[in-house]
Amino acid sequence: MNIAVLSRGEHLYSTQSLIKAGEALNHNMEVIDPTFCNVMIENGYPILQYHDEIVDDIDAIIPRIGASNTYYGTSIVRHFEAMKVATIAGSRGILDSRDKWTSFQILAKSGIPVPKTTLGGHYYLDAFLKDFGEGAVIIKILEGTHGQGVILCESYKNALSTVETLQTARVKFVMQEYIAESKGADIRAIVIDGKVVASMRRQAAKGDFRSNLHRGGNAQNMTLSDAEKTVAIAAAKAMNLTVCGVDILQSKRGPLVLEINSTPGLEGIETTTGIDVSKKIIKYLESLRK
Repeated sequence: MNIAVLSRGEHLYSTQSLIKAGEALNHNMEVIDPTFCNVMIENGYPILQYHDEIVDDIDAIIPRIGASNTYYGTSIVRHFEAMKVATIAGSRGILDSRDKWTSFQILAKSGIPVPKTTLGGHYYLDAFLKDFGEGAVIIKILEGTHGQGVILCESYKNALSTVETLQTARVKFVMQEYIAESKGADIRAIVIDGKVVASMRRQAAKGDFRSNLHRGGNAQNMTLSDAEKTVAIAAAKAMNLTVCGVDILQSKRGPLVLEINSTPGLEGIETTTGIDVSKKIIKYLESLRK
């Protein structure tokens, strides 16, 4: 197969891991930077040009679309879809997962348990904040990644001043209950084609509440409970993502889905678990050709 990894970072771990896995399985691998793609429709047919060449020989793509390039990146994925090229993540699933509120609405529609969440950016937020009590509240900018744009407000007054500032700046955000019993830890599960193929427990660095490895958190391999597996698989299905990362909080009332990542980083999960997730992704693409 001719497989293209859509990535602006050719030398990033995830991109290189996918390239090596594909080549080891005798596929022709290449990296396409979405920012150098030109898409057009001519005579009713989608045409994609990369630099000065027409791309018409790709069998499958692996989108690695960064948050800063969501709109144009997903447009490229959609164009490949129109060209009947297989993809591990559809354009709609990528867009829906990038908007935190949209993803929570979709998960709620399918009955997936999530923390109590309220959409911010409207008036009367003081009344909605009171529903969370006087304790801590998490505030998240809708399109933040790697723990950026996530704020822990330890009191009602602190939360109110924060949301008022965000409102003034016209920043879209959600307010979410703080799950104290998780103690700064969460679970990252990688789901491929309806199965959990790798999972790890991530613990926030001392003094922080965000478990992201990019922010100094640490991780260890773990085996999910049946309930956690069920929730992870159901969340991926609800978001219409055949390959994704599902972040789960362990709470007193059971597993809660915290976030869905359509472009999960592979370095942390592969290093922590020793599982070749990249190979499993390539194997999944192979199954689409059968």
